[in-house]
Amino acid sequence: MVYLLIGQDLQAREGQLKKIKQEFLPKELQDFNLDTLYAKEATLKLIQERFLAIPLKSAKRIIVIKDADSLDEASRNFLLAYAKNPYKQLVLVLVLEHYDYRDSFIKNMSRIAKVMRFKEALNPDTFALNRQIELKRTDSALRLLNQLLKNGEPPERILGGLRYAWEKDGGHNLGARKKLKLLLSCDLEIKTGRLKAAFALEKLVVGLCGFAQTAH
Repeated sequence: MVYLLIGQDLQAREGQLKKIKQEFLPKELQDFNLDTLYAKEATLKLIQERFLAIPLKSAKRIIVIKDADSLDEASRNFLLAYAKNPYKQLVLVLVLEHYDYRDSFIKNMSRIAKVMRFKEALNPDTFALNRQIELKRTDSALRLLNQLLKNGEPPERILGGLRYAWEKDGGHNLGARKKLKLLLSCDLEIKTGRLKAAFALEKLVVGLCGFAQTAH
């Protein structure tokens, strides 16, 4: 069994972790059959050693790896391979604060593991902004845009990030061309001073989200 606990709500996350421990291990056996590792300190060798340990007076052992998104490449590869064919006697719990859709390890692991998500704060970058637009979440996209501007992100960089996402999508079909038209219009409004940059970007985000809704 492999669990993936994602979120910044520490109380809820730790509460779920406690439930997992109670489900698989009697309290009196947890000291002998529970390992908690921190990704930044855990080497592949250490992880493999813990995986080879035998349960003591119990049918299960539990390994918890916190800050799992900080694991090194070798450990990531090992854990992904393991998750596809897990040991019956081992429960693996990976804990992290954010789901980063650009992180192939977390994305692939989430397809295999039992995922439990708690309250998360969106990372304010143009990748996250574009993701919210793709998901047609206008309110979330506007909040992210506002946070980016508050953080001092230059409007031209935000626009450039959205343009990059358009280019990555191919830019050849009708939908992509309509998106490009919105992007170019926003760029012109900012450069000519027709609209303040913040207003132009808000208009762009609403337009892109609205287009996404009609396109799906």
